[in-house]
Amino acid sequence: MQPAFDRLREEMVERQIRARGVTSPRVLHAMGRVHRERYVPLKLSVRAYEDSALPIEEGQSISQPYIVAVMLAALDLGGDERVLEIGTGSGYAAAVLAELAREVYTIERHEGLARTAADRLEQDGYANVHVKHGDGTLGWPEQAPFDAIVVAAGGPRVPESLRQQLAIGGRLVMPVGDGAGGQRLERIRRAAADKYEQESMASVRFVPLVGAQGWRDPRQSSNDPGPVPPVRPAGRGSG
Repeated sequence: MQPAFDRLREEMVERQIRARGVTSPRVLHAMGRVHRERYVPLKLSVRAYEDSALPIEEGQSISQPYIVAVMLAALDLGGDERVLEIGTGSGYAAAVLAELAREVYTIERHEGLARTAADRLEQDGYANVHVKHGDGTLGWPEQAPFDAIVVAAGGPRVPESLRQQLAIGGRLVMPVGDGAGGQRLERIRRAAADKYEQESMASVRFVPLVGAQGWRDPRQSSNDPGPVPPVRPAGRGSG
């Protein structure tokens, strides 16, 4: 089925992404390199290149390819950046980021998803991706500052921890708003130590950003899962 997936991937890039206005050569190339069918549950692999989000484990989802492209294009990566991703999910966006940046640090609050994503990224040879299970709203202070931050979940506001971990001149892209009223995809640039420039990009709908500086998880008495050692892929990077 691999030749069929290759054709579907090419069609995804051309019809779902380039035709809708995402023209960044680097993003289009990266989206064309990552095998999306490897980052969804096996029973959904035949639907991997559909123009929609798909369900994954833990009640989460893998984002629509177009939205992934829009968010990553907004980061305007040149290739030498250190990037923080909040919400690893299946690992797909982290794989695309690995093609676009020097180092990728990604945090997932569901331990099972974090380990599955790390396994997938290792199998695909992305040694420049570092996966951690934890509260993404707190960021990864030990590795800060980051040249870019992307948040794949919607919060009531941009967590202050993430603002402070963004390097001067860095870009942060995140859905902001309440679940009932929808969300706006916001891009923030840190212009100086105490100055941020913000712009709204598009209406979107993401799963809630749960954590100490996000939405409360009604299933837990505490939103902080505590310190957990990073889960690190060990393969050879290709991006």
